Amino acid sequence: MSSPAVAASSTSRSIVWFRKALRVHDNPALLAGIKGNAVSASQPVFVLDPWFCKPSRVGSNRMRFLLESLRDLDASLRSVGSSLLVLHGEPRVVLPRACKSWDVNLVTWEHDIEPYAKVRDLAVRGALERAGVECTSVSGHTLYDVDEVLKKCKGPPPTTYQGFLKIVGSMCEPAVATGAPEKMPKPFTGTFEETRALVSGVADGYGIPTLEDLGYEALGDEEGFPARGGETEGLIRLRKQLARTEWIAGFEKPNTNPTTRFHALKQSKPKPKSPFEIAAGGGKGENPRTDANTLITPSTTALSPYLKFGCVSPRTFYHELKAVLAALDGKHSKPPTSLMGQLMWREFYYVVGAGTANFDKMEGNPICRQIPWIKDKELYAAWENSQTGYPWIDAAMTQLRQEGWLHHLARHAVACFLTRGDLFIHWEWGRDTFDRELVDADWAINNGNWMWLSCSAFFYQYFRVYGPHSFAKKYDKDGDYVKHYLPVLKNMPSKYIYEPWTAPLDVQRKAGCVVGVDYPAPVVDHASASKACVDKIAAAYDAHKLANGTAKPSQNKSTPSDDAQPSKKRKL
Repeated sequence: MSSPAVAASSTSRSIVWFRKALRVHDNPALLAGIKGNAVSASQPVFVLDPWFCKPSRVGSNRMRFLLESLRDLDASLRSVGSSLLVLHGEPRVVLPRACKSWDVNLVTWEHDIEPYAKVRDLAVRGALERAGVECTSVSGHTLYDVDEVLKKCKGPPPTTYQGFLKIVGSMCEPAVATGAPEKMPKPFTGTFEETRALVSGVADGYGIPTLEDLGYEALGDEEGFPARGGETEGLIRLRKQLARTEWIAGFEKPNTNPTTRFHALKQSKPKPKSPFEIAAGGGKGENPRTDANTLITPSTTALSPYLKFGCVSPRTFYHELKAVLAALDGKHSKPPTSLMGQLMWREFYYVVGAGTANFDKMEGNPICRQIPWIKDKELYAAWENSQTGYPWIDAAMTQLRQEGWLHHLARHAVACFLTRGDLFIHWEWGRDTFDRELVDADWAINNGNWMWLSCSAFFYQYFRVYGPHSFAKKYDKDGDYVKHYLPVLKNMPSKYIYEPWTAPLDVQRKAGCVVGVDYPAPVVDHASASKACVDKIAAAYDAHKLANGTAKPSQNKSTPSDDAQPSKKRKL
């Protein structure tokens, strides 16, 4: 993906443009920027793009995780003789200006499949090449080069997991992860007055801003997502999870518990160590928020934010997990539900997302069923703001807003409720909420999962519904999860915790929570709303069959099936 028309000079001054690969270990773009071109000086940069840096698009939990990851990256770079500079502005403007100011003739970055990123990168490449700057874009965010997988498809990408595994099974195994560089070329020096106007505006010039600098409200150490961002933290968590060999052997994603939460457990901790000692399995000291040495994860690995931001290399995860599985001698769970299976689900969505036109829309999307979703702003607001009157749904949405996190089965439940289960609201609206609030929001995975959960693509058993008042009972009969996130219901007897409207009025008064006064009544009747949703989707499916010349009698079930066991081919 280098610029064929631009020849590198005998001595290069390079910029390594960090975007998602916020790490020094196994970073192909970083290595491309410091090796092979007689690099005399190299400057790592991150550009705070105003398109992203606003609360209406990226929630405070994800932004804080990003800023923490940048601080950790800067510390890692400083330990090998470099540092991170943070620029502020549109990349197509600030990068060419920085290259001119700093006399740069090589810029490297990691390939990105997202629509906005593709347009952005094309504009940056064009501007740089016109200025005589060589550009190199390399794959590193996925196990396989997505473009190479798409070439193997020889047509549209497969829309089934097994079809995808067949394609990648014919390819070479993912390359072994590389280590962190032991020493970086010297960074640029000087004041760069022409470029100083492009920085974030914090006191130390090119430094990493705070949430407040970017127009966000500050989050306290005890608020928000309870894990700290960054490569250092991510590698500790990865190694701690991989040390749980019995848990890994039996891991099956659908069998995890959606009502478990992050909990702190004090343990003795080793002294702080460098990122390179951590990469070899070490640890670090306590930080103001719960760190990897004190955190009990919520029934899953909780590593998705570290993969999303590239704090942990997928190849590092893959090969270290593979070594653990090899030692288990075949006595472990298998894909698609196993831990290795989850890594492959991520690859699947990246390939389908990259190879499908309008993947993030219903209209013009060749794999998405055209369903006449409604756009009811009042019902949508009730769902988004925990006012549906269904405690399980409202508690989950509260956790999402407060922490930027949800267990995957909780994501299933709230997505089903919004779309095909109860409210029949467009999946794109729910996708937008998740995209803003989730710390681990990922374009390909988020869109793919919303199409799956709304039965718009990939999964078509629309009559299997997550009951908003019955599903969570299987995991938490006393409703402790609900009582934590909805304290208004903390005194409600467990018998009524998932259906408080069924409690006698005197019980509601004694609990200090009268439905319709202190907590909303249900916005819809689940039984009738769910049946109406099933009927509408059945009609849409029949219309799809008719349009494609495959019309057959409808398989519609008149009564939705609440809380059917989640498909073992699912992941969110």
